[in-house]
Amino acid sequence: MDTVFDGEVDPALVERSLAGSAHEPMWLDMERPSYPRLPGAITCDLVVVGGGYAGLWSALHAARRNPDQRVVLIEANRMGWAASGRNGGFVEASITHGAENGKTRWAGEFDTLQAMGLENLNGMQDEIAELGLDVQWQRTGMLAVATEPHQVTWLQESAEAGEGRLLDRSEIQAEVHSPTYLAGLFEADTCAIVHPARLAFELARACQEAGVAIYEHTNARALDSGGAALRIDTGGAVITARQAVLATNVFPHLLRRNRLHTVPVYDYVLSTEPLSDAQLDRIGWRNRQGIGDCANQFHYYRLTEDNRIVWGGYDAVYHFGRKVNPAYEERPETYRRLAAHFFITFPQLDDVRFSHRWAGAIDTNTRFCAHWGLARDGRVAYVNGFTGLGVGAARFAADVCLDLLSGSSTPRTELEMVRRKPPPFPPEPLASIGIQATRWSLDRADHSAGRRNLLLRTLDAVGLGFDS
Repeated sequence: MDTVFDGEVDPALVERSLAGSAHEPMWLDMERPSYPRLPGAITCDLVVVGGGYAGLWSALHAARRNPDQRVVLIEANRMGWAASGRNGGFVEASITHGAENGKTRWAGEFDTLQAMGLENLNGMQDEIAELGLDVQWQRTGMLAVATEPHQVTWLQESAEAGEGRLLDRSEIQAEVHSPTYLAGLFEADTCAIVHPARLAFELARACQEAGVAIYEHTNARALDSGGAALRIDTGGAVITARQAVLATNVFPHLLRRNRLHTVPVYDYVLSTEPLSDAQLDRIGWRNRQGIGDCANQFHYYRLTEDNRIVWGGYDAVYHFGRKVNPAYEERPETYRRLAAHFFITFPQLDDVRFSHRWAGAIDTNTRFCAHWGLARDGRVAYVNGFTGLGVGAARFAADVCLDLLSGSSTPRTELEMVRRKPPPFPPEPLASIGIQATRWSLDRADHSAGRRNLLLRTLDAVGLGFDS
């Protein structure tokens, strides 16, 4: 069996497994709360643009820091409908998109970043409990699995660096049964899993209970800072505010100068029907850890509360022109590839069918984790670039935004990671050429025992390499 997922799977099995799947995010296939459209002009102390995790945590923490200020949160669509309702629900302690990425870019403050990330994860768990948020939180830990011999060496090196407990082949098979697994690395404290859409909905409820005014279907079209106050034009009404947080993820930025700093990369996901006890027995997985493999083009997967397997990753697709387009979400060849890889990993589940298939755009920058900034005389804070690891990091990012707006120095705002922005992507067609060449090179590395070609080594040397 070829563990870089070139193995053969019966195409008929793949087609049968996908035949009944709904093209919508499984997490959002539920009754959702709704909020009104902004009815008219409004004045507030802080306006937050974006109803995903970063915006919701910003609004909630602003209201909790100063209950007397008036906070307004607006969303162009519905709360949590984009990345926050489409991800795998992995809540990682890392705020640097993995240890290697953090070590490479901020070696001098890496230990501080690690400590802050774990403090953020613990604080998130405590705050969810304090506020009584029903988000199906489970502190499961994370398994990294090696499916190629060279990846075993990588896991051994990580274990020697104190980044987890190494599991040999028999030990990893005792945890989860897959013929592709050669070894594993378990980190017990650095990951939780959560129902991602419920997290967004419950954060919105907590915001409202803290006094935040929430408006959906209210699109921020322009930001004017020419007068004493900020003015955000929503097309039908104007919001006047003293300060603003822009948490717009992958969508066009209100600050034109930031539009080259992120690109949308599409990620694709499948969810199975709930596994029966007999099906679950075939693979073990009784400890319910989050799992990710070690390839550059990697898979991530986890169990839901009702024992579905959510299976995503591998294909990360950039489309020429930086556009976010719902048409990009239906990509049959990718869903077939994901299904085939699922059955290579778990051949004993050939009677399992997929209930949902979906995709979403990830905001990616050239350093693969969040970046921040201030604009308009320090009245506007923004954050972008989570690169698919924002479920936990968004809470940290929100606190950074509020710290920046406060004008005071904090341990967070003193971080080099916060003070320096990544280089922007080049304009088209250079962006597309570079991204596609890098993706091809990463695929070749996966098929060449991890050896990185000249392009990847060059990107590594100038600090643009993907190594997390």
